[in-house]
Amino acid sequence: MSKIFVDACFRKPTPYTPVWMMRQAGRYLSEYMKVRAQAGNFLNLCHNPVLAAEVTIQPLDIVGVDAAILFSDILVIPNEMGMHLDFIKGEGPIFKDPIVNEADIDALIGAEIAANKLTYVYETIKLLKQQLPEDKALIGFTGAPWTLATYMIEGQGTKTYNLCKKMMYSEPELLHKILRKVTEVVKFYMEKQIEAGIDVVQIFDSWAAAIEPSKYDEFSWKYMVEIADYLKEKYPHIPIIMFPKGVAAFIERGLVYGNFDVFGVDWGTPMAMAKEKLGGKYVLQGNMEPCRLYSKEATTQCVEGIQKIMQGDGHIFNLGHGILPDVPVENAIHFVKECQRVSKK
Repeated sequence: MSKIFVDACFRKPTPYTPVWMMRQAGRYLSEYMKVRAQAGNFLNLCHNPVLAAEVTIQPLDIVGVDAAILFSDILVIPNEMGMHLDFIKGEGPIFKDPIVNEADIDALIGAEIAANKLTYVYETIKLLKQQLPEDKALIGFTGAPWTLATYMIEGQGTKTYNLCKKMMYSEPELLHKILRKVTEVVKFYMEKQIEAGIDVVQIFDSWAAAIEPSKYDEFSWKYMVEIADYLKEKYPHIPIIMFPKGVAAFIERGLVYGNFDVFGVDWGTPMAMAKEKLGGKYVLQGNMEPCRLYSKEATTQCVEGIQKIMQGDGHIFNLGHGILPDVPVENAIHFVKECQRVSKK
């Protein structure tokens, strides 16, 4: 059976505009919290293919989206490169020995070995391909090299990125060495996800907005494009989604380029501007402000506004970033139904 989501990525005719939601498995679903409690902690859940497959499927069954996004975490990559990772309640992910010099970079495990250690992710994908309905697409993903590097250098989440930026401006080649090493791991990692059975690749750059527009290509976008080029050469039938968050100025300047299929538009970027700059070349995905999900009226208003701009022309409905944990499930269901309603007009 045809996957509407995959067809939409390639701008093929579909009966309606498909919809999915970033960070589908999460604290807004009580069913997810039960499975997470069963796993003991977040990292255990990522490492357990049976449980990870279960929470991947939950949003399809409960909310009714058209594609499942693989349950995992972007930080399993540096973890398997040899960096010790803990998820601390109230603090988030912590690398106790962040990268500070070239010796730390040289000590990281190489690309193929690190990618081979991520077997639990590939086993999750294989289980999902056995369990998912044939018409539902499975989206695999990775963090972009820049976003991964921020955690590896800062040691945790940050609001200032001062250690990364200090390296960017005072030791740019050191930062590039980290980015190149992570890029090679990501290439193999995504290739193995494809071979395990994913239908679509998405590359997230969650912290793209931390880089000034004039430096964004040098320290992030070009590495994302390199990954896309590598995958497209080998797997042209697999759609690739690029999602850099907070780069409206980069888009407006006409600096987006590369061999990929879908561009994720974050909620801070005007959809009309994105369509003007990118709509002729890429299918657009997005871009509802996630907090609109607190109100069904605000949700409907935004969905209708996006549909009016895009008119089904190369568009996939999605949130402009991840769903928040206290959103009522019935409001998430309402979002999906409204997307499907307006796109059938």
